[in-house]
Formats: sequence, C-alpha cells, structure tokens
Amino acid sequence: MRTKRYVHLPVIRLLLAVSLVGVIPVTYGQDTARIVIKPRHVIAPVSLTVAGLATQGKISRQVQRALTRRYPGFRTTADDYLGFVPAAVNLGLSASGVKGKHGLGEQVLLTLISNVISQGVSQGLKLLIDYQRPDKDGFDSFPSGHTTFAFTNASLLHEEYGHRSVWYSVGGYGTAAAVGGMRMLNNRHWVSDVLVGAGIGIGSTKAVYLTYPWAKQKVTRKARR
Repeated sequence: MRTKRYVHLPVIRLLLAVSLVGVIPVTYGQDTARIVIKPRHVIAPVSLTVAGLATQGKISRQVQRALTRRYPGFRTTADDYLGFVPAAVNLGLSASGVKGKHGLGEQVLLTLISNVISQGVSQGLKLLIDYQRPDKDGFDSFPSGHTTFAFTNASLLHEEYGHRSVWYSVGGYGTAAAVGGMRMLNNRHWVSDVLVGAGIGIGSTKAVYLTYPWAKQKVTRKARR
C-alpha cells in the first residue's frame, strides 16, 4: 500500500531553484532591453515557497485537522472557476479599451505563456513528488494546481493594471487566496501545497514579464533580417 511521502532535500533544492530563477542579473551584449532583477521581484515567490516547505508535514496535518473539525462536510465547486476571474477581468479591461502595460494581443500571449510555464512546473512537481492528498484521493497533492493557476492569473492582472489602481491587485490576489483556502476547506490540499502553488504562480508570471521585453527585441531583430 502506498504511503505519504515527504519532500526531501533534492526536491527542496529544486523548488528553491525554480523560485530563484533569474535572481542574478544578466545582460546580453549590447541589447537595449535587459533582464533586470530586483529583490522585490523575488520576495513574494521565495517567501511563499519557503513557507510552504516549512509547513510541509506535521504543521500541514495540524492545520488540516483543525479545518475539518471546524468545517465538517464543507464542499464547494467555486474553486474550479474562481481562478479564471482575474484573467477574465484582465483581458476584459483591455478589450474594453482600458490601457494596461500591453495591448490585448500581447496580453493574450503573456497569459498563455505564463500559464503554460506555471502549470508545467506545478504538474511536473506533482508527478515527481507523488504526495498523497488529505482526503486520500490520489497522490498528486503537492503543489496545488488550482492555486498555481489562480495566482498566475492574479499576477497577470497585477502586472497589467496594478499601476492604475491597487484595487486591481487586491481583488486579483484576494480571489486567488480564496481559491487556495477553498482547496483546503474541500480537503483536497494541505496548506503547504497551497503556499508553494501560490509561489509558483507569482514567480512564473514575474519571470515572464521580466524576460518578455528582451525576448520581444530578439524576435523583432530576427524578423527584420
């Protein structure tokens, strides 16, 4: 019979490496578009990842027992849909003429790239770690894919419209946090799954936005040749 497994040191190193991708500033020859990394870019994803790893195991079990005792029989499917809300708001604002950092076409592209990368990391870790869900229905608990998806889309909304009003960021991240909370209340994920999923979502999106100007410049140069 399969049993729960804990995240061992090699996996911890991998998770931290994923969270810290691009921390060291890199320049590319004479390119005018450079990838400039600042401490504030990595504080959230690294902090969430470290917190998730720190709570993995005993603390997660204690939190889950408290939740199931406090909210026995809690069930909702809202967490299956709420993660789409920040993306819908983001693209909806652009389509209605509210100017973000990029035009609608580029926003669609950035949304696709960010979600492909974040889900690639999240789903890959699920297969690698093979950690049992709290309701014992499967061994694909760590990290939470729903939370990764929700925080990826919340980060997209923050990147595009957070400079216009902080309430876009508050609404997006608040919705994403609600998704993570419901995954725990539904007894589908441990708190460690949710924290690391959030870190992956935020970190992946930030990495895409930091590298996009450089990548765009490279593609444009090649197209002109």
